[in-house]
Amino acid sequence: MRITVLTENTTEREDICAEHGLSLYIETPHHTILFDMGQTDAFARNADRLGIDLGKVDVAVLSHGHYDHGGGICAFFERNDRASVYLSRHAFGLHYNGTQKYIGLDPSLRQNDRLLFTGDSLIIDDELALYSCNDREREFPLNPFGLSIQRNGAFLPENFIHEHYLEIRENGRRVLFSGCSHKGILNIARWFAPDVLVGGFHFSKLDPDLPADAAFLRDAADCLLSCPTRYFTGHCTGLPVYEFMRARMGERLSRISAGMTLTI
Repeated sequence: MRITVLTENTTEREDICAEHGLSLYIETPHHTILFDMGQTDAFARNADRLGIDLGKVDVAVLSHGHYDHGGGICAFFERNDRASVYLSRHAFGLHYNGTQKYIGLDPSLRQNDRLLFTGDSLIIDDELALYSCNDREREFPLNPFGLSIQRNGAFLPENFIHEHYLEIRENGRRVLFSGCSHKGILNIARWFAPDVLVGGFHFSKLDPDLPADAAFLRDAADCLLSCPTRYFTGHCTGLPVYEFMRARMGERLSRISAGMTLTI
């Protein structure tokens, strides 16, 4: 499996732009997959610079209904005239950061016939499956970090039922893709125990210099190490958090950056 990071919060190449968002181009023996589309068309411009033809994508997945993962949907449709986008039936909820900043998807896209809305699970084929895990017990409490959803005029803490995860089975291994792990990276790691997990940890608002946050991150690192998984993370994990956790997790944890290619 070959994974190219089309956009992420950071870049180590002058010709590749970064933005607060995530987009991954995944090549498997049977599929060419786009996982998330970033905040703008940056992922598509980066694909051009990397020599990647988005027209070859045959499956696209939107991990959840936030603008920094689905803002580039229209740009994808302009580059690709055949692939459908799988997304949760809850993706077009009224998602906010606090009560003022709308961070959801463009509602005008809702009726686009290339969007395929999923339930709690969907087996696409022998290689690909999507799971929301909405019905699974959460061993670790959910922290919305100030994110909310508006229902009936009231703002409620987010429960992230619009987030789902892509599992790819290849050569007896399971690779899991999680956009932001809003339901809790510790829960997700325990639910799936994959061979490889690629995605954000949603820890960027934690400060490793604060004793309470540092203690939480140490425990989180130990929990992740208890699973038989190698982790690749970025976006909403945050660089200070990544560096802190890397010191504890060693080679089991690696960072992704725009323009990077991984062979798993």
